[in-house]
Formats: sequence, structure tokens, C-alpha cells
Amino acid sequence: MEQRSGLRERKKNAMWGRLKATALQMFVERGYENVSVAEIAAAAEVSKATVFNYFPTKEDLVIGGMKHHVEDPARVVRERPRGQTPHAALRDRYLELLEHRAPQTGLSDNPRFLEVQRLLQTTPALMVSAMDYRRRSAVLLAEVLIEEGHPRLTSRLVASQLLHTQHILVEVNVHHILEGEPIDELHQRAVTAAHHAFGLLEHGIGDLMRRDSEPPAPDAAFTPDGCRIGYEPGRAEAEEVLERFMAGPADDVLKALTDPGRR
Repeated sequence: MEQRSGLRERKKNAMWGRLKATALQMFVERGYENVSVAEIAAAAEVSKATVFNYFPTKEDLVIGGMKHHVEDPARVVRERPRGQTPHAALRDRYLELLEHRAPQTGLSDNPRFLEVQRLLQTTPALMVSAMDYRRRSAVLLAEVLIEEGHPRLTSRLVASQLLHTQHILVEVNVHHILEGEPIDELHQRAVTAAHHAFGLLEHGIGDLMRRDSEPPAPDAAFTPDGCRIGYEPGRAEAEEVLERFMAGPADDVLKALTDPGRR
């Protein structure tokens, strides 16, 4: 029975890897938005239902792994020992993950990880979903702090600052990795950056970056309320559509103008 169970699990893992590899290759070659789940299923020689059995949504084929880490910050803070602050608990956990070159730190040169990061940077829909996972992590972390008796506003502020700080650290690591810098050379810099970032949270911003010189003159292109002078909502978009329309072949323009469906 155990042998059959083990074989079944290996087959499931093999199928999971096959579907993900197939999807990533197609997304990289054609763009995430230009590939359907049906096309992925056909390329992997399985049914569309099989794909959805392993990956409930299309985006799960790329960033589904983030779901498994949404609760991590809340769990780390909830389980921290007596006397330890939330920022110290998350700092220590982040440094531990850096030591193991864990993908969630951005310090990974795994080819599949790099493919996912490139797709994230070029696909707005995936970027929005990734941001939502981080938002949910912050909500869960804030709930832990509120349950400990801390004020709601303070808990939300602390949770947001902690997770956004960590996100920036990860983002910097990913940038350097994608630039081709050796991971082992980056490790110490990543550790130093982590201590600096979490140190700011621990000691506060205070007088850091206080202006010592006179500010520049106000930008004449903007009104006092921050709006660009001469800006008309929707105008730029409308002009872009008109420009594309007029650039089309004359026959197509005439056909569009005389289309009965426009009346």
C-alpha cells in the first residue's frame, strides 16, 4: 500500500512539474496574455480539466507557490519567543532564509525561479496578483498583533512597514540576480542590506535625510494641488486611439465609418 501511495505521489509531482514547465516555456515565448489554458493542455497532451486539477487558475501556473507563503509572516510573529519584537522575529527568519538561498528572498538562481521573475516584471496582471498576496500577508500579520492586544492602527502600520521593507529587499535581490551577478557574491550584500533595513525599523527614521539645503523652485508644470497644467482626463487615451485609427488603411477607415453597427 505504501509503495502504491508513493508511486502515485511521484506521478502527481511529475505531472505538476510537466504542466508548469510547459506553461512557463509558452508564456516566455509568446507572453502570458497570449497563451490559453487550453493551449497549455494541448501542448502537454492532457485535458484542460487536468490542468485545472493541478492549477486552479491560470496565474497559479506562474505564481501559485506564493499562496503557500502568505501566512508565513503571521506564523513567525505569532510563534516568536517572549521578549522578541515582530521586526526582530521577521529579520531573523529572513536572514535564515538568505543563508539557504530560499527563493522567497529573491536570492536564487534557479532557472524556473528566474523565468517566473521575468514574467512578473513584464506582465501587469501577474504583478497585481503578487501584490495582492503581499497585501493579504500584511492583513494576517496585523491580525496577529491585534490579537496580542495592540491598537488596530498601530498593528496595521507595523505590519505594512515590516512586509514592505522585506519586499524591497527581495526586489533588490531579484534585480541583481537577473542582471547576472553571482549569487554567492550577492549573499553578503543581501545580509548587510537586511540589517540596514530592519535597523531603520528598529531605531526609526528620525533625522535621517533631513534637508540641509534650500528646496528647488516648484515645478511650473503642476498646479498647487498637484495636477498637471492643461491635463484633461481621458484626452491622451482618446488621442492615442484616434492616431491608431487614422494610421490604418484608408479602406479600413471607410469601412469602419460606414459600418451599420455604429448607428
